[in-house]
Amino acid sequence: MVNLIDTIVVGGGQGGLSTSYYLKQQGRGHIVLEQAYQAAQVWRNRWDSFTLNTPNWMTRLPGAEYQGNDPDGFMPRDEVVAYFEAYIERFELPVRYGIRVTSVEPIEAGYLVSTDDGEFAAANVVIATGLHQQPKIPLFSANLPAEMRQFHSSEYRNPEALPAGAVLIVGSAQSGCQIAEELYQSGRKVYLSVSSSARFPRRYRGKDTSWWMNIIGLLDKTVDQLPSPKAKFAGSAHSTGKEGGHTINLHQFARDGVVLLGHIQSMQEDRLTVAPDLMENLVKADKAEADFIKQVDEYIERNRVEAPIENLPELRDGYDGKEILALDLASVGITAVIWSTGYKFDFNLVKLPAFDEDGYPLQHRGVTEFPGLYFIGLPFLYKPKSGLLAGVGDDAAHVAEHINSRTDREAALSTNRLIEVPNVAAVG
Repeated sequence: MVNLIDTIVVGGGQGGLSTSYYLKQQGRGHIVLEQAYQAAQVWRNRWDSFTLNTPNWMTRLPGAEYQGNDPDGFMPRDEVVAYFEAYIERFELPVRYGIRVTSVEPIEAGYLVSTDDGEFAAANVVIATGLHQQPKIPLFSANLPAEMRQFHSSEYRNPEALPAGAVLIVGSAQSGCQIAEELYQSGRKVYLSVSSSARFPRRYRGKDTSWWMNIIGLLDKTVDQLPSPKAKFAGSAHSTGKEGGHTINLHQFARDGVVLLGHIQSMQEDRLTVAPDLMENLVKADKAEADFIKQVDEYIERNRVEAPIENLPELRDGYDGKEILALDLASVGITAVIWSTGYKFDFNLVKLPAFDEDGYPLQHRGVTEFPGLYFIGLPFLYKPKSGLLAGVGDDAAHVAEHINSRTDREAALSTNRLIEVPNVAAVG
């Protein structure tokens, strides 16, 4: 038996929940299908000391903007989970847990949504599965010795969970840098394979960097302003909100004893081949910070903003060492590798030609050319903040309004034929 429903939202993360909030405000029948068995599963999988990298004032799912007494603080993992649980319960959002969607295909009346718990027919489908779907690990990881422990950053929990010995971390975006810092501060010897991620100061001239990014318009740049379509996949900048937030600087890492490497080209048993691009990547990080503070300084001067003068420290320790182009893991005591190499995304469940050559949805602010098919919660869906707690609600409102204003709904499932699927708002 096929269940009929006006709108199905696939995925119960921040994008799916924000969309559900607006659909419920409209009184539109819908359900959210979430493959996990409890709310906020992605956040539950973060390491023990994890905090958001954006300050609390940027935590603003629609209808639940941060109202606490620490707007400039950084919410730890367990509070993030509690925030999601409370959101679902407060607004009685119709989330169904433990249901995996296997395909979405067009039918005459709209879309057939197949799941491992039956089939649904819907006039509208909103795909809210995000880009962080599956850990991405290089194939050559299989060449490491069997006794070498390997983890994706999503599996890391704390230093004590790793075997004794030195640790190689591959990737230096937000997760890689934060894990590296925690490990070396716990006494571990750390080798860090550096990517081309940018660096920004945590605070500058009296304000958090996120505040400056917001006020000078960097978070409101639209996707058409990117230098290339692939720029939306760039690694996140070095940042942390741990212990109130502080600047992450690879030169400081080198000063503190972390061995910096270029990106790993290959692995064969205990031996790594390393690209000679460490210095190039350090230059990119330094330049990103210099360009950013220049923008802030110019904005302050142009708008006569009162802000204290600040000169950031100019560290160069990373440039002092000789680049390592080959490394024998056993000889330096490395017993574990943490892959902070990001995630893969795959929208193959949608059986329509709705994607570009990278597999990213073809859409404008979440609306595709296929009537009733939408995407939400992706970085640069429209703006940089489209994938953040700070901005996903804006795009969700746009998608929900588009659903509500469709003039071709009569050609899809007629609303007087819909069988309302009972709302389920249980919190895991």
